[in-house]
Amino acid sequence: MAAPLSDGERRKQISVRGIDRNVATPRDYFFALAHTVRDHLVGRWIRTQQHYYERDPKRIYYLSLEFYMGRTLQNTMVNLGLQNACDEAIYQLGLDLEELEEIEEDAGLGNGGLGRLAACFLDSMATLGLAAYGYGIRYEFGIFNQKIVDGWQVEEADDWLRYGNPWEKARPEYMLPVHFYGRVEHSPEGVKWVDTQVVLAMPYDTPVPGYKNNTVNTMRLWSAKAPNDFNLQEFNVGDYIEAVLDRNLAENISRVLYPNDNFFEGKELRLKQEYFVVAATLQDIIRRFKSSKFGCQDPVRTSFETFPDKVAIQLNDTHPALSIPELMRILVDVEKVDWDKAWEITKQTCAYTNHTVLPEALERWPVSMFEKLLPRHLEIIYALNQMHLDRVAALYPGDIDRLRRMSVIEEGDCKRINMAHLCVIGSHAVNGVARIHSDIVKNTVFKDFYELDPEKFQNKTNGITPRRWLLLCNPGLADVIAEKIGEDFVTDLSQLKKLLDFIDDETFIRDVAKVKQENKLKFSAYLEEHYKVKINPSSMFDIQVKRIHEYKRQLLNCLHAITLYNRKSDPSKSFVPRTIMIGGKAAPGYHMAKMIIKLITSIGEVVNNDPYVGDKLKVIFLENYRVSLAEKVIPAADLSQQISTAGTEASGTGNMKFMLNGALTIGTMDGANVEMAEEAGEENLFIFGMRVEEVEALDRQGYNAREYYDRIPELRQAIDQISSGFFSPRDPGCFRDVVNMLMHHDRFKVFADYEAYIKCQGQVDQLFMDPREWTKKVIRNIACSGKFSSDRTITEYAREIWGVEPSATKIPPPNLPRD
Repeated sequence: MAAPLSDGERRKQISVRGIDRNVATPRDYFFALAHTVRDHLVGRWIRTQQHYYERDPKRIYYLSLEFYMGRTLQNTMVNLGLQNACDEAIYQLGLDLEELEEIEEDAGLGNGGLGRLAACFLDSMATLGLAAYGYGIRYEFGIFNQKIVDGWQVEEADDWLRYGNPWEKARPEYMLPVHFYGRVEHSPEGVKWVDTQVVLAMPYDTPVPGYKNNTVNTMRLWSAKAPNDFNLQEFNVGDYIEAVLDRNLAENISRVLYPNDNFFEGKELRLKQEYFVVAATLQDIIRRFKSSKFGCQDPVRTSFETFPDKVAIQLNDTHPALSIPELMRILVDVEKVDWDKAWEITKQTCAYTNHTVLPEALERWPVSMFEKLLPRHLEIIYALNQMHLDRVAALYPGDIDRLRRMSVIEEGDCKRINMAHLCVIGSHAVNGVARIHSDIVKNTVFKDFYELDPEKFQNKTNGITPRRWLLLCNPGLADVIAEKIGEDFVTDLSQLKKLLDFIDDETFIRDVAKVKQENKLKFSAYLEEHYKVKINPSSMFDIQVKRIHEYKRQLLNCLHAITLYNRKSDPSKSFVPRTIMIGGKAAPGYHMAKMIIKLITSIGEVVNNDPYVGDKLKVIFLENYRVSLAEKVIPAADLSQQISTAGTEASGTGNMKFMLNGALTIGTMDGANVEMAEEAGEENLFIFGMRVEEVEALDRQGYNAREYYDRIPELRQAIDQISSGFFSPRDPGCFRDVVNMLMHHDRFKVFADYEAYIKCQGQVDQLFMDPREWTKKVIRNIACSGKFSSDRTITEYAREIWGVEPSATKIPPPNLPRD
């Protein structure tokens, strides 16, 4: 994004209705509006929490190290039904609501899919009236801002709190201690963890409004604070200044989000973050359990028998896995619950969502790090593992290899704790996030565990909230839909099926096409203003936005772009104008991902400056892709690229957003694409490439990239151009690492799907030349996207994992007396 103008530069030199506009900047107006909207939340927020206190429902705790929330203002207006009133009021002041909305910083407390899923889930849990809480970390710096300099990614710190956050409320009265290091003392009275270092966890609460049901739930994020006696309690000969400066060491815990997506980096600070959120959250959960309304007179609350009836803890991946030994530690060491009873309670309370099968993403912490940082938890994990292995040994006598495979502790040069195994043994439910992924989990990664406890394993296909991803980002489309089928689809997305009745309705076809064209024009204008690129709005908008990763195969997209470019001079090849846009961040330490970005920008340099091509083909890298940019680009897309190697993308959720917003999908049979094809009909998506079984067969046979390179002339030409420096004339060897990877150690088999991909892209071109048939397919896709609402996903979690029922009842608004 272009550098924001300073407040001074933004001052308007005009007066409106006697208000001297010179004293208030647009940012002042943004904060005024945000606080006004927030006032409409507080009454409902207080009433919701009071409602839960009195009725004492089972509470759902969604634990995640990431919540990728984006902006909050417009979402709050939508969910409270205030958008029109605010629009009017702001207009009356001579201001532009959209301009004010652009001032808000994204809350970028996540990397990608996993963090954004957590945000969608919070919206759905509130909309479904569940007594749910999101718990995570209030990172001072979220996901870095991406700048492109000379075609390379450069990271910049995301100082998102610089101007303050109008949506959060600090709650110092609920501050809690978290312990690290120390040693364990065993005595007849029990076990004590002593001589620890203490860090305080300060909670910040953010309201989470449901859609027009007056429910407002809480997201509670913890910030690390040093205690006031930090480093001063030591008998130190008193360098007071040094001691106070050292407070930063403790407070660094919540300083920054680790920017890795689908990759494990075993750093001690990250393990501290994981324990920090878990320890603070579990104390909070237990405090709330004990002091609920029935706590005072009812003795049942000093007993933990009923804990799993009142508390569900959902672990978003293995990052909060320490909840399992920490809950055991509190029950056994602190509350003096019998070990076996405590284990039953823990298992009945916790459930685990697996998000990836990539081996490099699995968390395997060195035992030595635990020994130092969390000695009591290490003892508990050893004991839990022993119980687990005893059970396995009894069922499979003499099967030593099975014991080795299933152990929570991995033996070797460096003993490690396999956090996924810990989650599986410590949870009553384990789920994958799309049907194909859940099957892979059962048949490969956790095969042994599935044989042991098949009833534990479930599927919960991901979803997206239709409030942000349709109403908010695409009001034009939402209006056209509501005209035909009413407004109930917003909270029951399956109603989109009714649109199938209008698939041949000429006015509807025209209206849907018109909305898409308007969105494309709007996005073209945005691109011109912020990135200084001019694009052809009547070209096909071909879009791949997601984190940059080899498994997501942005390189396959690049090879198609080069192939199209090479066909430019062949008059026999019909040429449909395309604007290929690729966006996404690379983890700062991921060399290959950064090279992929450089390749995309380099291809753009050549293609976009070739006068022969003109506006028939453009290749654009979308800088700093984030939630607020997704809200602009997705409604403008014609083609959505979901082209991971089959068996690698657990689900994907961007695929669902594009489908709901009227783009057609070109994709492999991977993740939720499989279910999208099932819902809409395979003939209404552009499906290509190897299926999982074929990938596995190719693995057994041995993948040989050169075979494809030798056989396919257009592929060979593209690779030779990358290799020879055609796209990097000033540094011909620039892409040798990329070419070497593709030719000699490509785990994700880009060449194996090249031919099928190019052919499938030809079919895309053919259909795009027939706008009416294209739009009919678009309508079919929208009509069949209802399954992919996070409301459906959360309803399944509620009934099948948490044992609660969603409720449609509205809490009375603050202006009405309570029932």
